Amino acid sequence: MKEVTPHPWEKANADAALWNRPKADITDDDYQEFYKLISKDYANATSWSHFDAEGNINFKSLVYLPEELPANLKSGDYSSYQNSVKLYVRKVLISDEFELLPKYLSFVKGVVDSEDLPLNVNRETLQESKIIKIVAKKVTRKVLDLIKKFADESGKEEDDEVEIDEDGNVIEPEDAEDAGNKKPDPYLTWYEKFAPSLKMGVMDDESNKQKLVKLLRVKTSKSNGEWKSFSDYVSDMKEYQNEIYYIPGTSLKEVEQSPFMDKFIEKDLEVVYFLDAVDEYMIERLREFDGKKFSIITSESVKFGDADEDLQKRINAAYVDKFKTLTTFLNKFYGKAVSRTMVSKRLGKVAAVVSSGQFGQSANMERIMRAQVFAHGQDENQVKGMRTLEINPRHPFIEKLMGEITEDDAPVPQETKDFLWSLLDTALLNGGYPINDGKAFSTRMTRMLKAQFNVDSLDLLPEIEPKEEEDVPPEPMDGDGINLDDFATDGVDFDDF
Repeated sequence: MKEVTPHPWEKANADAALWNRPKADITDDDYQEFYKLISKDYANATSWSHFDAEGNINFKSLVYLPEELPANLKSGDYSSYQNSVKLYVRKVLISDEFELLPKYLSFVKGVVDSEDLPLNVNRETLQESKIIKIVAKKVTRKVLDLIKKFADESGKEEDDEVEIDEDGNVIEPEDAEDAGNKKPDPYLTWYEKFAPSLKMGVMDDESNKQKLVKLLRVKTSKSNGEWKSFSDYVSDMKEYQNEIYYIPGTSLKEVEQSPFMDKFIEKDLEVVYFLDAVDEYMIERLREFDGKKFSIITSESVKFGDADEDLQKRINAAYVDKFKTLTTFLNKFYGKAVSRTMVSKRLGKVAAVVSSGQFGQSANMERIMRAQVFAHGQDENQVKGMRTLEINPRHPFIEKLMGEITEDDAPVPQETKDFLWSLLDTALLNGGYPINDGKAFSTRMTRMLKAQFNVDSLDLLPEIEPKEEEDVPPEPMDGDGINLDDFATDGVDFDDF
């Protein structure tokens, strides 16, 4: 007989990896705790996707959409780009440096665990493996499906909040305060932070471009400050409308008050507001949506395509004939300041506006190009592009100017020259462009103000003579004046001073 003393062992890591456990056994708190562990984020994740990919390549994956924007994306810095999805092979961490997701999805956190990848090769060889490319392609699609599901569920949640009575009618809020307490759409809250990344995907990811476009949201001239999709815009288009009209700018106030909007408001045509710097670059790659081409309304070549188009052509032809002398003169007078001068078919309130040529840069794009920090040898003429001066044939200023211009080569008075250059500067500002020559503008305005106020000379007046001040003794203080004992501190005797 032999006495045996058993020694029980407790396995410390008995729990399986979270992504290998059945989904039914994982709570939301478990998912959120694991997200904070791998992302080092203090906030919870917005949404996540836990899936098994089966086929030629089998792997498990768990990916998260963060709630807050990473610090490097706030400044648009992709130089420190690092993939946030960790690669495991048979539950062994290989690396977090593999590009399992494209750059525009660098904010996504998660893990990928595959049984099909080899462990006995170096990372460089593994990076070039076709298996990695297949895994990356599938994970990217799953992330886009996750974002789409997030967007669709947010819309449904908003619809579910509507109350219905017994007869099936919608119950309206009892007061305006209840209507104003409507919860914000979770997807739109998330989209406002991560929209530039999705737009970068439209530019860079040709295979998933159509999926990404459906995730975008825009504000329009008819959306009352709310977000809407391109699909909603197309469904609300006029029957005769063949193009998606848009206007770029830096703020909602700027585009709403643009003179280019006058005709579109008059014709009740919806215009998309593009306010991000990346929008115009994105449109150059996107070009169209659902068979409808994008058309910038700041271009001279924009068309409305309505039933009044034929009538408008005949009216415009009459105006062109009437103002032929003026437009010929202005083309000669302004020289290279603008490409050409034409009678506008769309201006409503302003006397003139500078628009971009058919193949020219918009004012917003010029601003972006000038702001490129590392631009080398920018060609000013190339940046400025083609600019067209459009004059309003119905404006009193243009009608008055028509009477001042003759066909002969008579010298132009200085007052008329000042008026013409001020007209161009105003048109540039109306079109969103900067003034060509700030010094000339200042000199011209000074000359016009001098004439307006009947000032004979701009010589400075003699310096003013200051008043002589008499030395006045200080007034005596009430009582005994200041008592230094009142300010004495411990150990300090003011009598010693």
